[in-house]
Amino acid sequence: MEESLKERNVRLIKKFEKMINTADIELACELISDNASFFTPASDEPLYGAKGYLSVVHRMRTGFSDVQWNIEDLIADENKVAVRWILTGTHNGEFLGVKPTGIKIKTTVMNFYYFDENGKIYNDIASEGIAGILRPLGLSK
Repeated sequence: MEESLKERNVRLIKKFEKMINTADIELACELISDNASFFTPASDEPLYGAKGYLSVVHRMRTGFSDVQWNIEDLIADENKVAVRWILTGTHNGEFLGVKPTGIKIKTTVMNFYYFDENGKIYNDIASEGIAGILRPLGLSK
């Protein structure tokens, strides 16, 4: 029986989870379109492709060397997947100008991933989950 697009997208998001938790460039290139552009609160300009996406992961790892994203829930259709992530880590490096505090964070992050006809992510719309990181560090109320 042939895999449906929905089943394919669920499988790919599970590989994506491995990719962001290991910062695996080969997996990133397999999963993310070269034409994908990503916007983050930490950059004024869009980031492109696998290397752009991993630059966000590396920025997080600079401040939280043990950062992990774990799928808590997901909903998929033929061209997109919504994921509720649980993000954990320890603030043991400088992050957005804040010196290490040793504070452990745990927050929920919500993302929508859009897949092209080749099964690659071409867009990632993220909720403002950064507040769950900034609040414990005293950077937001």
